[in-house]
Amino acid sequence: MSYPEILAPVLQFLHCTTPEAWLHEARKPENLPLLLTDHMVCELKAAQTAMLLIRKYVADQKGAAALLEWLQPYEAFTFREGPEPDFIALHKQISKSAMPQTSSPWEQALIDRMVLLIKEELHHFWQVREVMAARNIPYVKITASRYAKGLLRSIRTHEPATLVDKLICGAYIEARSCERFAALAPWLDGDLQKFYVSLLRSEARHYQDYLALARQISVDDIQARVQEIGEAEAALILSEDTEFRFHSGVPVNQA
Repeated sequence: MSYPEILAPVLQFLHCTTPEAWLHEARKPENLPLLLTDHMVCELKAAQTAMLLIRKYVADQKGAAALLEWLQPYEAFTFREGPEPDFIALHKQISKSAMPQTSSPWEQALIDRMVLLIKEELHHFWQVREVMAARNIPYVKITASRYAKGLLRSIRTHEPATLVDKLICGAYIEARSCERFAALAPWLDGDLQKFYVSLLRSEARHYQDYLALARQISVDDIQARVQEIGEAEAALILSEDTEFRFHSGVPVNQA
C-alpha cells in the first residue's frame, strides 16, 4: 500500500488537517529537539493508554502485574530520570500470552489489539530515542501539551459509554499522529523523512483498531459520538496554543 493510500482514510476521518502555522514552526531546525522529545514521550503515553484499558477492563491480577512490569523501565527513564534500559531486551518480554484467556469476543479483541499496540508504541519510543542519540540530542523532561487532556474532556462518565468514548478518543489521537507524521516528513532531512514515513502504516492501523473496538463494544451506533469527538479534536488543533508540541494547536506567535 502506497503512502497516499495509507493516508487517505486518515484524512477522511479527521475533521481538519494540520494548520500551516504549526508546520511553519515544526520545520525550524531549532525546534527539532523539542519535537523529537515530545514525540518520544507521546509514544510512551500511547502505550500507557493501551495498558490502562487492558488493566481496567480485562486483565486479571497476573496480567495487570505484567503490564506494569513492561512499562516500568520506560516510565522510570522518562518521568523519573532513571537509567536508560536495554530497550531491545525489554521489547522481547511483551507478549499477549501473559494476559488472561477470555471467552468474551470484545475482551479478547481488546487484549489482542492493545498488546500489539503497546509493543509497537514502545518500539517507536526506542526508535525515536535512537534518532535523538544519533543527533546528540539529550533527553530533557518537558511539560505535556493540552491536547490529550482537552480531548478526554469529551468522555462520558458512565459505562459502557466511558469505554466507547475512550476508544474513540484513542482513534483520533492515533489518526492525528499519522497525519502529522505525513505533513512533517517532507520538511525533514532524508533519514528522518524515511523514519516518519515508516510510522504511517502502524499509526493508521492503530486508529482503525480503536474505532473497530468502539463499534464492537457499543450497543448503539457510535457515529454521532465519533462526529462530536472529532469536532472537539479539530477545535484543539485549530485553536491557539501557548506551548509548541507534537499535537499542539496554532502557535500563538504564528496565529
